[in-house]
Amino acid sequence: MTLGDWLRNYVYFPLGGSRRGLVRTCGNLFIVMLIAGIWHGAALGYVVWGIFHGLALVVHRLTDTISDRFENLEQFWQNPLGIFVAWLLTQLMVFTSWIWFRLPNLQDSSLVFRHLWGYPADAQFAEKVYVDALNMSQYQLTWVLLTLAALMTVVYAFNRMLKLEFNWPLKLVFVPICFYAVWLLAPEGSLPYIYFDF
Repeated sequence: MTLGDWLRNYVYFPLGGSRRGLVRTCGNLFIVMLIAGIWHGAALGYVVWGIFHGLALVVHRLTDTISDRFENLEQFWQNPLGIFVAWLLTQLMVFTSWIWFRLPNLQDSSLVFRHLWGYPADAQFAEKVYVDALNMSQYQLTWVLLTLAALMTVVYAFNRMLKLEFNWPLKLVFVPICFYAVWLLAPEGSLPYIYFDF
């Protein structure tokens, strides 16, 4: 059983889940994510990570509820601009929260936040992330991401605008391509189990 399943079955559902009104649902989501943060470690950074995720889930639930009441707002989140805004907000939230998770000491993580803007990038960091870990240059990674974005746009156009969907034989053609991409991008050697210390 994964941690997510355990939290859902033994914390979220017993608290009432989403069956006891909006306020109670938001409180339950926040409590579950706070517990998830505490479970990961005793450092305050994990607690902040949990609080940040809990607040993000509450904002999402409130936005979803408000959008159901206003047709224009609901249509906005379903058009390409709304989907992009939602995606961008989600990515910013997740990537920001990983700073606290990776650096649970608040002094270290606060130093990172203070240096996010207005400071030059560390050449050694870029070398470690792009060349050593991914075995590709920054320019190659940029082209990979742009290609993925273009493919996602094509799939969106087929699904939403043209009302077409790829059939299973065509989808299966992409399976070996995906395995090849994983093989190219996978780090060499084995990685340590993330929860080894727990």
